[in-house]
Amino acid sequence: MKVSTRRICLAATALGVVLSTPALAQSDGDASDIVVTARRVEERLQDVPISITVFNQDQLDDRNITTATDLAFYTPSLTANSRFGSDKASFTIRGFNQDGKTAPTVGVYFAEVVSIRANSGTGGGNGAGPGSFFDLQNVQVLKGPQGTLFGRNTTGGAILLVPQRPTGDLEGYVEGSVGNYNLLRAQGVLNIPLADTFKVRLGIDRQKRDGYLRNKSGIGPKDFADIDYVAARLSILAELTPDLENYTIASYSRSDTNGPMFKIGACERNPALRTGRGVFAGPFACAQIDRQNARGDGYYDVENSFATPQSLLEQWQVINTTTWKASDTLTIKNIMSFGEYRERYAGNIGGEFLVQTAGPLAGLPLSTTLTAPFPHAFSNFQSAFTEEFQIQGNSGDNRLKYQVGAYFEQTKPNGSGDTTLSGAFVNCTDVFTYKCTGVSTALSGLGLIYNQIQNRNIGLYAQGSYDLTDQLAVTAGVRYTIDRMEGHGGRLSLLFGQPNVITATSCSNPRFTPRPGDLNPRQCDSGPLVTKSEKPTWVIDLEYKPITDVMVYAKYSRGYRQGGVDPSVISLEFWQPEKVDTYEIGGKTSFSSGSMRGYFNFAAFYNDFSNQQLSITFTGKAGSGITGARAIINAGKSRLWGIEADASVTLFDSLKLDAAYTYLNTELQEIAIPTIPATSPYNPPVIAIRTGGDLPFSPNHRVTLGATYTLPLDESVGRVSLGVNYVYTSTQLGVLEPIPFQKLPSTNLLNANINWDKVGGLPVDLSFFVTNLTQEKFPIAVGNSWASGYESFFLNSPRMYGVRVKYRFGN
Repeated sequence: MKVSTRRICLAATALGVVLSTPALAQSDGDASDIVVTARRVEERLQDVPISITVFNQDQLDDRNITTATDLAFYTPSLTANSRFGSDKASFTIRGFNQDGKTAPTVGVYFAEVVSIRANSGTGGGNGAGPGSFFDLQNVQVLKGPQGTLFGRNTTGGAILLVPQRPTGDLEGYVEGSVGNYNLLRAQGVLNIPLADTFKVRLGIDRQKRDGYLRNKSGIGPKDFADIDYVAARLSILAELTPDLENYTIASYSRSDTNGPMFKIGACERNPALRTGRGVFAGPFACAQIDRQNARGDGYYDVENSFATPQSLLEQWQVINTTTWKASDTLTIKNIMSFGEYRERYAGNIGGEFLVQTAGPLAGLPLSTTLTAPFPHAFSNFQSAFTEEFQIQGNSGDNRLKYQVGAYFEQTKPNGSGDTTLSGAFVNCTDVFTYKCTGVSTALSGLGLIYNQIQNRNIGLYAQGSYDLTDQLAVTAGVRYTIDRMEGHGGRLSLLFGQPNVITATSCSNPRFTPRPGDLNPRQCDSGPLVTKSEKPTWVIDLEYKPITDVMVYAKYSRGYRQGGVDPSVISLEFWQPEKVDTYEIGGKTSFSSGSMRGYFNFAAFYNDFSNQQLSITFTGKAGSGITGARAIINAGKSRLWGIEADASVTLFDSLKLDAAYTYLNTELQEIAIPTIPATSPYNPPVIAIRTGGDLPFSPNHRVTLGATYTLPLDESVGRVSLGVNYVYTSTQLGVLEPIPFQKLPSTNLLNANINWDKVGGLPVDLSFFVTNLTQEKFPIAVGNSWASGYESFFLNSPRMYGVRVKYRFGN
């Protein structure tokens, strides 16, 4: 009864706000120009009953959005988990967070094809990788479950990257950018109509920038959080007949950087309060902090203990879309893709450079969170094939519009699987040949981890909208999803009782005894481990237009995210699917009155969340050679509710004002920690999870404000505009465990840009941009290493600025 009352009050409040919006005349304003594909067909933004944030390419450039983390800073209800770097960030919408090796809660689609799924323990794949944000029509952020029309079921939402299609004009541009931290970026796009019915578009984006985190250890590179990528895209549009077209996109990207680096910022100095691994590591961590302070390290100074860190991401994909307009009322579409994702990630994840102070190892660095792939191998290497068949139709009078389709996706590991080393409490002169010294035989060692995951996803769906009257329409959709995941994997632990000598080995799978002298972790394979699930999802909504350019809607939808398996976490390998019931109401209004035009959109939502997938830290038992693992469990129940509002007003065609606000209220209502079997290599969690608190990456408040003023200059001078954007984000949890540094602080970001388009009437555009203008400093991710006696943080980007010049040619 309590929940029902809350829903009714929320709905009444939202409906009152929407209906009290002034009823203004039909608009030719900005909102009427925005076309989205949120329902797999082109529609005007203001006609779609979904809460959406849209950025065109100019807006992306003005905000210097080049990574997933950048996009999250500017988008209401969207946050990014950048624990392993911005290139590998995962998205969270409305509190729906992706942890560890779970399936994404937010599907990222490029040209209607979902991003290649990866199963790395350090993130990567599944999202918007390096070079994704150039030569786009727009980026659309869809909020709420996408459980019917889109390829893969998600509970949080979807992000659509829509590339520019080839056109019938010979045209293009070249662009160059320079800035601080030795920023160098070059882009080029060439569009060639080889025939009236055959058009080609080629684009390339190359960017390099030094890292803003300065390495003070003298080991490894001079900086971290650098940028070094190349991305290329070839699009071919063949209009085979007036009613049949084939559209092919081939894309490639490669990023090779030093990766991110955490900074140790706190330690437990009271020996009586140190527990678990912190008993041993705590004193070393405190010594590192004292050393940093005595040296006078700055905010962005870090220390690294691994000689050859690397974050290499390489991906290619081919997408082929065939569209046949069989008649005025029927369109048949087929979307097929194949691609590969490769990742090599090596480094000291926790940011510790613990120097031993006594004994025969005095002065040598100690690693507690080392990870690296085997030589000439990858941390993750996956191929992905997708096939989707759609039928889109409408009745002759256009009152009924419908879609039916089938979807198939399969991802497989390439080669023999992903094999990595993971070191803890060891000093290694050559980690790949096991030239290591264990500091404590009960705690230290190297783990050789073998992991191989494959997925198969099948979906059948149908959705239709029917205009009951000229003002009232109903939309209903249903989907049936069949998911299967199979895993092979295991961990072989190497213990060092003497320097450079392996004195003991153990399998993480207690059913196996390691063969003497065999250091292949595949001998500890616990697979095949298979998890399957089949679930229906649906949506139903009512849309009402009391007058032109005013729409209100009410929607109920069911979202679902598949379960999974992680074979390397023995006894805690499986997790079950999660589901959410979402209730949403909202409204959209466009207006135009004399010298003013704009829009106002509003949404209120309530989510019942069951079996939520969350990541929990478990420590390894002494003598197992395992320091710990982050295992996925099903938490029980959560609830999430909130409101979103965004508005834009243009005055006298010279001043454009934008504003958006999101309020998000989340609560973990129930949680059940699974029982740990006696044969498990893991202890129960050191830190208990409490109910009644917020969910990670779910700030209560997000405010975005923007203003752009165009100077009243003659056309012969060009178009000069001044822009400023401000984003406030309230405090949010960085991790679920109630550790002392669980919360990330509130942030204030101010960015500015000056654009001079068509300089002196020439086809030249000149731009100046600056991000984090006020040099705000704050952590954007928590290492969650308090059980080891210290805490580390990943730090935000400092002030970045640069100049961009673009030369356009052709039409």
